[in-house]
Parts: sequence; structure tokens; C-alpha cells
Amino acid sequence: MTTHQDSTPRPPHQVLDGTDIARVVTRIAHEIVERAKGAEDVVLLGIHTRGVHLARRLQGRLAQITGREIPLGTLDITMYRDDLRLKPARALEHTEIPPGGIDGRLVILVDDVLFSGRTIRAALDALNDIGRPRAVQLAVLVDRGHRELPIRADYVGKNLPTSLREAVQVRLSDSDGVDAVLVGDRGYTAAARPARHEQSSQAPASQPSEPHLPE
Repeated sequence: MTTHQDSTPRPPHQVLDGTDIARVVTRIAHEIVERAKGAEDVVLLGIHTRGVHLARRLQGRLAQITGREIPLGTLDITMYRDDLRLKPARALEHTEIPPGGIDGRLVILVDDVLFSGRTIRAALDALNDIGRPRAVQLAVLVDRGHRELPIRADYVGKNLPTSLREAVQVRLSDSDGVDAVLVGDRGYTAAARPARHEQSSQAPASQPSEPHLPE
């Protein structure tokens, strides 16, 4: 009986809510200002898709703290991924470099989840093709571990120990209608969900979308 229960995929449970995410973004913004000595030469580059939403929120917090607008751009890493041959074709996103470019600036890459490090490696390759920053740092909402490359984040919202059987879902109101971070087993499907009255009170009111599995 125990073996059967242990093998049953667990549904997603919420580990961060909207208030938590807002608090994390504010903390990271303060850390950036402190470490970058006022953030005078900082450029934020959000990695599509949810990294872009987080970068915009960081830009807003930094404006409140510093009293000026921090340049913001977006970065599409699709053609730089090392799994292009292994996965279905992906739609290209838009890379947008802010006026003034990135040469000689402190570029802070922003993403939602840091996992194997391969997404960030692709982002660094993409960055290399568009300019030469003074330095590059990384800000992530969640670091879930399991690195495959020697990459670490400079700013972390939450260190979230996970197993490889688990999926981390980041949901942001900009694209998903709600702010939340959930963790559940990869094998969990709609068919395995309990009846509505049996679901955890910690789960968001709306059902989570397909797991976001960044690398």
C-alpha cells in the first residue's frame, strides 16, 4: 500500500503567492541598488516569457527606489538553445535592446526559474551577439537546483529544493491571470486530480496551466 501511494503523482501545491512574489521583487531591487552602487549603469534584460514580466516589475521597483528609469530590454534565446534538434519547433520571440545599447553597461539577465543552467548559457550566447557589457549578472525568482553547468544567480527570490520528478510552475498575472509559484510531480495530469472539495486550500482558485519547465 505504501509503495502505491508513494508512486502516485502529487498535484501542484503553492509555495509562493502574489504577496510573496511582490516582496521578493522589492528585495531583489534593493539588492541590485546596493550591489551596483546606485544602479546607474544597469540594464535589465528579461528572458522570454516570464522573465520579461519580472524584469518589468523590477524596473518599476528600481524606479521607485532610485527615482529614475532603468533601461529595459528583452532577449529571445530560441535559436541559441542546445536542444533545438530534440524538441518541436518554437515560435521566435522579440529581442529588444534599449536605447544606448549594452556596451560597457552592467547587464542583469532576469528569468523566472534557474534549473540546469542551459537557458542562461543560451542567453549569454545571445548576449554575445548583440554587444559587450561591462559585466553580466543574473536575477531569478526561483532557484530549484540541479545545475548541469557552472552557472549561479546573483539575486535569488527563493531557493526551492526540488527533486527531478517535480515540475515548478511559475504563474504571473501578466500572462496567467494570477501570481503564484507551484510545485508538483511531472506525471500529474487532470485525470489524477481529486474532486474539487478534496483539493488543498493552498491551491490558487484557478487551475494551474501546463508546467513551465525552464532549463
